Amino acid sequence: MFKWFADFITYQLLALPRGERLSESLNFFLYDIPKIYTLLISVVFFVAILRSFLPPERIRKILSHEKEFIGNILAAALGIFTPFCTCSAIPLFIGMLESGVPLGVTMSFLVSSPTINEVALVLLWGLFGWRVAVTYIVSGMFVAVVAGFLIGRLKMEKYVEDFVYQTKIISDAPDAKLTWKERIAGGVEYTRDIFSQVWLYILIGVGIGAFIHGYVPMDLVLKYAGKANPLAVPIAVLIGVPLYANCAGAIPVVQAILEKGLPLGTSLAFLMAVTGLSLPEFIILRKVLKPKLLLTFFGTVALGIILIGYFFNLIF
Repeated sequence: MFKWFADFITYQLLALPRGERLSESLNFFLYDIPKIYTLLISVVFFVAILRSFLPPERIRKILSHEKEFIGNILAAALGIFTPFCTCSAIPLFIGMLESGVPLGVTMSFLVSSPTINEVALVLLWGLFGWRVAVTYIVSGMFVAVVAGFLIGRLKMEKYVEDFVYQTKIISDAPDAKLTWKERIAGGVEYTRDIFSQVWLYILIGVGIGAFIHGYVPMDLVLKYAGKANPLAVPIAVLIGVPLYANCAGAIPVVQAILEKGLPLGTSLAFLMAVTGLSLPEFIILRKVLKPKLLLTFFGTVALGIILIGYFFNLIF
């Protein structure tokens, strides 16, 4: 439906030629905005209803393990089974913080959810075989767990925006006392509140991504991140950060650059940067995280991705 809408506006109503930079950028924008907004609203509302049955104490009990490192692992594993882009993972991130889950644990989820999921596993396995698929999943989990654990050790809760802790989803009353009408009303209110906080940032982020999608040539990646450059991995990460794509959209790009001779580690670093560390994500997350925590989060994840890239270039 979203693809039909974007194609109708771009190529039929506006009669723009296919393959041109402007038309590809506009088509990307018109496809992603309604898709992301629809997904965001659906996910937020679903989470609100689900949480009305799941008291904060239970969420906290599952993820707030006495050994925080175990909580990081559980949160990162949860991210694998929630294949959301960052803007859709943010409501769950907020809900975890509201429920008393430690900040570092929620960060592990925030890294793993857009970066590693079953969609990536299936596509990677089909295109490259099980070794590449397992390598990507394991390395993504490692970055998510370590990044979350390190941020948790830094005790940066005060650098989360105030509205995150002030936003309340439905009453904390036991679920038996809530009717379906109350659950739905609370879900609608929560959805409206969250959407009003982030819609503009998503619009700006997708706009930037659409421009880059249409106007940044892939030859740039191949020129500066080739085999001969010892700085290929950090360059691939830097090139990947401004780009905008989910795993399903980024993996075919990675297939193309692998076929052109980029090492596996460099290609995986590029993929992880695109899906888990993009500029649009940075803009969207700024609404939730204060600058110091946001920069710490991105810096920690970027360093982990770079180290993973070099490591796998050595062993493969």
